[in-house]
Amino acid sequence: MNRPDTVIKYVNAAHFIDHYAMLVFPAALIVMGPELGYSYGKLLPYGTPGFIAFGAGSLVTGWLGDVWSRRHMMLVFFIGIGLAMIATGFAQTPLQIGLGVFVIGAFAAIYHPVGTAMIVAYAPKLGREIGINGVFGNIGVASSALATGALSQFFGWRAAFMVPGAIAIVAGILFALNVAHEDRKAAKAGATPVRIARGDMWKVILALVLTVIASSTSFNTVTVALPKLFAERLADLTVSPAVLGVIMAGVYLFGAASQYTIGSLIDRHGLKAVFLPLCFLSMPALYLAAIASGPALLPVSVVLIIAIFGQVTINDAMVGKYTTDKWRSTAYSLRYFIGFTAAGTSVALIAAMHESGGFALTFKVLAILSILVIAGGLIFPSEKTEAAAAE
Repeated sequence: MNRPDTVIKYVNAAHFIDHYAMLVFPAALIVMGPELGYSYGKLLPYGTPGFIAFGAGSLVTGWLGDVWSRRHMMLVFFIGIGLAMIATGFAQTPLQIGLGVFVIGAFAAIYHPVGTAMIVAYAPKLGREIGINGVFGNIGVASSALATGALSQFFGWRAAFMVPGAIAIVAGILFALNVAHEDRKAAKAGATPVRIARGDMWKVILALVLTVIASSTSFNTVTVALPKLFAERLADLTVSPAVLGVIMAGVYLFGAASQYTIGSLIDRHGLKAVFLPLCFLSMPALYLAAIASGPALLPVSVVLIIAIFGQVTINDAMVGKYTTDKWRSTAYSLRYFIGFTAAGTSVALIAAMHESGGFALTFKVLAILSILVIAGGLIFPSEKTEAAAAE
């Protein structure tokens, strides 16, 4: 039987790699575009299929995790995403780059439904472990901005794909050696000490759908657009790709800290008590991001990152609490299919909006969309104890 701490360690590493890999392309565009002779808005749409594959592919990968093997699917993730990143580093045309990013997205689709289900299955405390897992994902986001900026500046954008690709393959080899095919009956099925009344389950599903659509679209739009937004509105500070990466990393680390904090609060106070206050943070932060510039953009971005990254922890905990281990990967696949497929369209939205008038309109639209998050928080029912829920 696998040791829970060993499994969780590798799944956390996979979360880091997953988010890192998906954000190399938008971060490398700052250097890639001028070298290939394309503007930001012209080259960015080539990443759209990759982000759509990131969401749509989760339907198949989650189901395979449940009916075949979560461990084997994670091994495919490590090796596949590593090879895809290395291959993208050899691309010569925008079409080849787009194909490479598409394959990266297809392999990246494995992680969330499969890896998150493994975290829930082995977690001694659900909220805490999901929060820590979220920290690794957000450090991956932050590190991608930092390392991609540095690698692109000093070694070229191709190295920004190839180096992390090689690291992912090494991580996959170590995973294969240290994590065996899981015995699903022996694995911890995930403690669920708090439930809701049976008649309120529809409220959980509706709240999850509303918040996933809105928060995932905001998450993807912000993480893709922020490097370019900072380059434009913090021109005096972002004097090079490396400096831009440092600023991006610093902002994203606040998101990592928020996920750990929110995960711990969920264990202590329940989902509703943490969920609802967070819902009201996104709208003002998105609106201020639409109009802020200069140094004022930095604190606004920190609040925005805390809001949208914290929401991810809430959504993952909702699925983990109210699904059985047998079909948990499939449940997560539906959650991420809805979220990432909706978010995948945001890449094309950013490109179109940026070409026609910059980021102001994009962030104002996201602020309006965050009404769905508020509605989800209001709809979500209060939790009860097991005994009370059974009545």
